[in-house]
Amino acid sequence: MLVKGKITQWDDDKGFGFIQPLLKGERVFVHIKALQNRSRRPVMGEVVTYAIGKDEQGRLQALQVTFAGEKRKIKAAKHATTWPLWCVLAFAVGLSAAVAMAKLPLYVPLIYAGLSVFTFMAYWLDKRKAQAGQWRTPESTLQFMALLGGWPGALLAQSYLRHKSQKRAFLQVFYLGALLNLIALAWLHSQHMLSAGIGG
Repeated sequence: MLVKGKITQWDDDKGFGFIQPLLKGERVFVHIKALQNRSRRPVMGEVVTYAIGKDEQGRLQALQVTFAGEKRKIKAAKHATTWPLWCVLAFAVGLSAAVAMAKLPLYVPLIYAGLSVFTFMAYWLDKRKAQAGQWRTPESTLQFMALLGGWPGALLAQSYLRHKSQKRAFLQVFYLGALLNLIALAWLHSQHMLSAGIGG
């Protein structure tokens, strides 16, 4: 069933807010991903139409939110793209091959694996907080974790958790951080090879 309501609270930096039904009823949480038109942002008092769903904790949330005057679109279920997984797998194979050929020390892939798991969990926890309307993990923290080497885990989280996968500004900083990390890895590789050559 579709419901009409007004945006009573919206935090554009965090990408969520709340909707109060026009008729009686309790307000519901709304996340930016529930908007059918993401080219614009909600403003206070704006009328929207939405379906009601529940999160994993059973709390109400708005789904398929449409701004007043806009046509409702029937969305097909989105599936995670496979390229992030293939990218991470290729990177893991490359690291493993480099270690096997003594071109990188063993601790390098172990650090990447640990940071990636930690970063993936940070994304998962941040998404749950967003759905619950709780205090969020700062985006700068997520970006720093990716820069340190957790970008493979972040890439998988963006694809499979559908979190932080739509904000263009965030993604631009993320890809820049991943590139800088790979440059640092290439430098580490050259230093390792240089020391191995001198030692030999």
